[in-house]
Amino acid sequence: MEAWSVPFEHALPVRAFASYRRQRNLPGLWWSATTGGHVGYESWLERDHVMLLDFDPAVVGISSQPFWLFWSAANGRPVSHAPDYFARRDDGMAVVIDCRPAERRGPRDCAKFEATEAACASVGWEFRLLGAPDPVVVRNVRWLAGYRHPRHWVEPVASLLREVFAEPLPLMDGAAEAGDPLAVLPVLFHLLWSHELTVDAAVPLHGGSLVAPGVSR
Repeated sequence: MEAWSVPFEHALPVRAFASYRRQRNLPGLWWSATTGGHVGYESWLERDHVMLLDFDPAVVGISSQPFWLFWSAANGRPVSHAPDYFARRDDGMAVVIDCRPAERRGPRDCAKFEATEAACASVGWEFRLLGAPDPVVVRNVRWLAGYRHPRHWVEPVASLLREVFAEPLPLMDGAAEAGDPLAVLPVLFHLLWSHELTVDAAVPLHGGSLVAPGVSR
């Protein structure tokens, strides 16, 4: 149970991210608005999921490849696994995440994921095995992520937008009411990213999308 109190959300990756010519997966770094730093990923699937973690208002900390797990298989062979992500929620709960498309989960992968889930359960952590996320949600959040940096919080525009959208209103109607859309829209998208304002991310984002009051992150 000692692992419960370890702040793994601040951990550095326990292994390097491989990078080589003709590599099938594409590693990189995601700048996280949640942490103010970079979080690594090893594939576009991992990038999408770390982006969604960054967008989740209940997540207050994220790290990649946070720790090693070691155990012995049924035949006595030593096995190790480093989960893809560790996330800390605002209620203190720890969430350990592995990302793998369902069609690419072989028997050895499944055995590792099952062992990881059991290890998490033993210390009261949540474990998530994630495949491909909803493409519409990913597309919408990826757009909003372009405005996730705090530099897009501009006053008095931000306060004016919260007044304009105090009652639900179509996105472009509210933007036009607040001023020049060229100046207003980046701030509006930042407020949607930070959940100061809300929109249904499960349907394609467009000028008529209904924007409503949200909550402060």
